Amino acid sequence: MGPQVFAFSYGVFRPLLSILGLGSTFSRIELGADRLAVRMGWAFATDLPRSAIREVAPTNGPVGGIGVHGWRGRWLVNGSTKGLVTINFEPTQRARVMGLPVALRALTLSVDDHDAFIAALRRST
Repeated sequence: MGPQVFAFSYGVFRPLLSILGLGSTFSRIELGADRLAVRMGWAFATDLPRSAIREVAPTNGPVGGIGVHGWRGRWLVNGSTKGLVTINFEPTQRARVMGLPVALRALTLSVDDHDAFIAALRRST
């Protein structure tokens, strides 16, 4: 069986993100038996072991933008301010932002079906 594929949630900025190559055609979240792969177009990519996931939880409250933003290992990769899920990692993992390597300690994603995504992550984490 292949990986489960989850879509990013998008809000009013969907057309702009699509034009910029960050829309649903170029972006996805894939959850396999042993790996979690996240790609948002050309701007963000990571492929990491599920064994590094320490915590997953829904996230509420304001966020610092739409797209790809991060600092000091905490990254926000979203197309919407709704359906946010934060995943914490230990040890620190690696991701690529615009092709450059960055540290990844926590990742917040906007997931279309965030409840199903959280349940799938928790099943084996």
